[in-house]
Amino acid sequence: MQRKRYNAEFKARVALESLREDRTLAELSSAYGVHAAMINRWRKQLLERAHMAFCENAAKGKEEKEGLISSLYQQIGQLKVELDWVKKKSNLLK
Repeated sequence: MQRKRYNAEFKARVALESLREDRTLAELSSAYGVHAAMINRWRKQLLERAHMAFCENAAKGKEEKEGLISSLYQQIGQLKVELDWVKKKSNLLK
């Protein structure tokens, strides 16, 4: 038997609904076809990671920083190749 996979949107919807406490875990479990323990786990994850919803700038900044680092490493590699070429040619002139 293969495990069911749920997407992040579904997990968030179920976890948010469990936080509202309009329905019991048993009701949510039967409504969505998910075990109550799984709903509790998603709820706990949502509470632990809720602050990340407001960290868009940090994630965007990290991506830009990684792109800059990649670009700089590429430039370093190019300069190293050029330097090695110049050293090789200068040795031939001696």
